[in-house]
Amino acid sequence: MTRGRAAGLALLLCVAGAGAAAPILAPNDPIRQFPGYEAAPPMPPRVVHSDGRLGAPFVYPLRLVDRRERRYEEDRSRPARIRFLSGGSLASIDPSYGPWFPLGGDPIGRDVLARSLYGTRISLGLALLASLGAVLLGALVGGTAGFVGGRADGLLMGIADFVLILPAIYVVLALRAALPLVLSVGEVFWALALFLILAGWPVAARGVRGIVAAERGKAYAEAAHAMGAGPLRILVRHLLPSARPFLAVTWTMMVPAFVLTESTLTLVGLGFPVPAATWGATLRDGWQAGAFAEAPWLMTPAAAIVLTVLALHLMTGDRAPGGPRPGTFS
Repeated sequence: MTRGRAAGLALLLCVAGAGAAAPILAPNDPIRQFPGYEAAPPMPPRVVHSDGRLGAPFVYPLRLVDRRERRYEEDRSRPARIRFLSGGSLASIDPSYGPWFPLGGDPIGRDVLARSLYGTRISLGLALLASLGAVLLGALVGGTAGFVGGRADGLLMGIADFVLILPAIYVVLALRAALPLVLSVGEVFWALALFLILAGWPVAARGVRGIVAAERGKAYAEAAHAMGAGPLRILVRHLLPSARPFLAVTWTMMVPAFVLTESTLTLVGLGFPVPAATWGATLRDGWQAGAFAEAPWLMTPAAAIVLTVLALHLMTGDRAPGGPRPGTFS
């Protein structure tokens, strides 16, 4: 494994691990609102007091100075010591000091860090599941078309070409808009997963079809046929393994595209409902409140998306020419 791939895999594992450990890493509930802390600034941990003394990790609580301007000041008269492994959280402070927002609060007083961590579970989980489904469906259709050939090949690839020429993001938008606007988080998750699979399978199918069609006439495939192997066994055990490298690259290129698609859908109000914590939902809340200029910490989910995209691009940086391009679905 090259250094780039190793770095990309490590980075992706860090992002996914942060989402998996969200209940421990997040100091607050992602949907809890704290009145009086709307768009509160980040409260970074410190070890040096205002008088220069070193001490145990602590934070300065916030004091609301002007509600209209959402202006806060640090209350340096009573530093709040950070408690580790207390109350089920890795790090927290005494609730009597108020909430601790390591990366600030959103426009209605929710913890941006908590929402970003929990959002990793939904946003990245949806992208991983949908891309895996698209690759498996594409491998099935493309393998069948390449192995059978003839009219079946023409029909299946004709359907794939028709789907490919459509702007995928608009197809997903149209399919989502056709459903009721108000759906549960679970219903939206599975609906979006299905729509993304339907939009993404032709990319995998096209590549697998070409590989299988080229491999089916080679000696090892003919030998398997001569030894009595059936068509299904030849396809699954001998031909489709030749497409594994292509499918692996296709899968890793679909994931960031699907992450961006989910974020876009939620940003425009057709994704996950309030108060679900996803990357797109957090960006939408800041966008609707017009708070990005005054509260840049609301862009934290965008940073998580960038890290995910970077990790997957590092993992596929040496992909073969002709592979799927990053912007296929966005």
